[in-house]
Amino acid sequence: QVQFVESGGGLVQPGGSLRLSCAASRIIFRLYDMGWYRQADGKPRELVAGINRIGGTNYADSVKGRFTISRDNAKNTMYLQMKSLKPEDTAVYYCYVRLGVGDFNWGQGTQVTVSS
Repeated sequence: QVQFVESGGGLVQPGGSLRLSCAASRIIFRLYDMGWYRQADGKPRELVAGINRIGGTNYADSVKGRFTISRDNAKNTMYLQMKSLKPEDTAVYYCYVRLGVGDFNWGQGTQVTVSS
């Protein structure tokens, strides 16, 4: 069972920035694909960004050019740098690690609220 510690969420004004962190333990971190999903009130969970074990990345169209996903295998930590935030980015953000086909482990979630 993967253990996660997510941090970095909060309240920010439109146009502002936040950096989310996700520390994962009890796994050999560098071996796994991982990423971030988000879920807004009343909406399904959606993929925000993913990063594979060799550093390849993918992004939802809605965040391309504004969000950057990265990982530091030495620190067992993944990051999501978010810039030019919009009210529609408001959601609970969940990190995940994919241990195998269809086998996802999830973090506890961190709230991001973009509002003036």
